[in-house]
Amino acid sequence: MTIASKSHDPLINQLSEVKARVATVLELAKSLGADGAEVAMSRQQGLSVSTRMGEVENVEFTNDGALGITVYREGRKGSASTADLSEQALTQTVTAAINIAKYTSVDDCSGLADKEHLAMTPLDLDLYHPHEISTEEAIELAKECEHSALAVDPRISNSDGASFDTFSGFKVYGNSHGQLVGYPSTRHSLSCVMIASENDQMERDYAYTVSREFALLESAKNIGLQASQEVLSRLNPQTISTGKVPVLFRADIANTIWGHFIAAISGGNLYRKSSFLLDAIGNDVFPKFLNITEKPHIARALASSAFDSEGVLTQNRDIISEGVLQTYLLTSYSARKLGLTTTGHAGGIHNWLVDAQGHDGSFDAMLKTLGTGLLVTELMGQGVNVVNGDYSRGAAGFWVENGEISYPVSEITIAGKLADMFKGIVAVGSDVDMRGSIRTGSILIDEMQVAGH
Repeated sequence: MTIASKSHDPLINQLSEVKARVATVLELAKSLGADGAEVAMSRQQGLSVSTRMGEVENVEFTNDGALGITVYREGRKGSASTADLSEQALTQTVTAAINIAKYTSVDDCSGLADKEHLAMTPLDLDLYHPHEISTEEAIELAKECEHSALAVDPRISNSDGASFDTFSGFKVYGNSHGQLVGYPSTRHSLSCVMIASENDQMERDYAYTVSREFALLESAKNIGLQASQEVLSRLNPQTISTGKVPVLFRADIANTIWGHFIAAISGGNLYRKSSFLLDAIGNDVFPKFLNITEKPHIARALASSAFDSEGVLTQNRDIISEGVLQTYLLTSYSARKLGLTTTGHAGGIHNWLVDAQGHDGSFDAMLKTLGTGLLVTELMGQGVNVVNGDYSRGAAGFWVENGEISYPVSEITIAGKLADMFKGIVAVGSDVDMRGSIRTGSILIDEMQVAGH
């Protein structure tokens, strides 16, 4: 969207109005005796539609948002929020936060992020790509997606529906250090969930596409075809014998492995001593060939942000370099607890890129490297303990023989220790999934305990 067209966009005008409101609230907090204050507001508007078996199931219009204020006074903290931006409501909200702060405990680690770390003039990362679409057009997209899936094979007997969502919104953040920043963004997605049956057994699977730009979504027909192929491949699953085998996590669920790593190096778990990776900076956590970098400023990317939820400037950062842990993920509070400096991770990570130098390959090449073992395409349950690194989850997928998929498997459990799993990574595929905050290919782990039923 050009600068000229942005000036006529109602949402952009709302963003400017909210910035003015945030500035007013900060002044009000100061006048009521706050030593420091920070205000955040987000607003989202959009359309969600869903169909099932060709019939419209749901049409939902979204237009909501809330303003939250946190005040600091003599080491005490109080927070309050409101969806009403009238002068009276804002005054009541600030007063409520001030009053709450009177009754909270003094905490020397709380407070605003240090001014020198703030993004006072953040980059424009081109995250805003609104697309005008009527309700009827959105419904037709969902119907086309579902229809293309149902037409593939008579064994696809039912549907859990198709959904199309389009959202535009903005975030504004300001604090008493003089920071007042904000940006608009968009997100569009299309998904389809299908059910196939054969021999009195039913299986369910899905496909989806998501992007900042509507034009970059995969076609409704392709998403329907992908959903049908996924669910058909799962029909007539078998169980497998219990034992230790190599395990390949397909790219679309491989990010769960990195998710456990993120939890283990996050400040909140570290200062509570609730992580198996305490004092691990400088240690070999992964094989030497593996690198992870964070790049928050990739234009139009789904996890890009010029600043975190405390207003701290985000920056390119090495997370893992040649297998060695380079940094923790810290907010201002967790950094103070640990005697360190914030890394700009209040609110989460920003575009992780996983790279395995010379130890990568296409999905087919990863299957060949796996040889005989388990390909995991679905995980169930929450049996992961970040305190001691124990890992045990229900799984489904495919048994692979001599580098070729042999048959689907279900009702199995995979288990191990996260530290061993991390060290046991043999390769990371070049089949990178771009649909989330972690850009990773499939992950091959040399050995895990697999329990059949």
